[in-house]
Amino acid sequence: MKENIITFDMSVGRQKPETMRHRQADCPFCDREHLTGIVATAGDMIFLHNKYNVMQGADQYVLIEGSDCDAEMPDYSPAHMHEVIRFGLVNWQHMLDSQRYTDVIFFKNCGPFSGGTIHHPHMQLIGLHDIDRSLLYDDSWFHGPVIDRTQRVTLNISDAPKIGFWELNITAGMPLDELLSDKPASQVSLITLADDIQHCVDYLTRHFNRGRCDSYNLFFYHPANMVRVKILPRYTTPPLYVGYDIHFCPSNLDDVINDFRALYY
Repeated sequence: MKENIITFDMSVGRQKPETMRHRQADCPFCDREHLTGIVATAGDMIFLHNKYNVMQGADQYVLIEGSDCDAEMPDYSPAHMHEVIRFGLVNWQHMLDSQRYTDVIFFKNCGPFSGGTIHHPHMQLIGLHDIDRSLLYDDSWFHGPVIDRTQRVTLNISDAPKIGFWELNITAGMPLDELLSDKPASQVSLITLADDIQHCVDYLTRHFNRGRCDSYNLFFYHPANMVRVKILPRYTTPPLYVGYDIHFCPSNLDDVINDFRALYY
């Protein structure tokens, strides 16, 4: 079986700060006067080189979503949510256009089960120099019944989840450069994409499963002629997935679809 394996530099990893579980520790993203490697800014958002580049053969970047360390994505104003997603997509496009990388991955970790170490709201972009792109994306991860469709943006729930249980997917039916263009239809699609992401995070962390989910991941993909986002609630990873690659599809997809529509549409 083909696999992408990247060496994790343990000597760098041991130096990384940890504020996800140790909230009393100093937050490096709040200490803005001492941030280094800044590439771009927009309002109170900052895009910069990751000081702790733990992945060998890769260039790691961080997108700090704002100055408020305790902010939550569901509470962002619509304008700020749109700006965060646009800023992330613009920097993703710049990295892809640089032709320095085999591919660039764009994602967010939030919460103690997400795999992240810093509590302050942020996303990550990683330029990969030596990677098998075919293993980074599979169309089947995005199959499932539709929750909502607005023009060229579709929200659905996975009936073939990547890991298991309730995974929400958003597809913008246009290439990344078109999504970021000044065309009125593209601007509407970008706003819809950002709004859908915010609704998904709000639903998973505050309404779904009696509010018992405090962790999630966002993953962005750019297959041909579209942009896709997968939003996963994170709990302890199912052992049958870890040991045997067995994925679980829940029996109550219709209940989730109905709840989501009642809340947001």
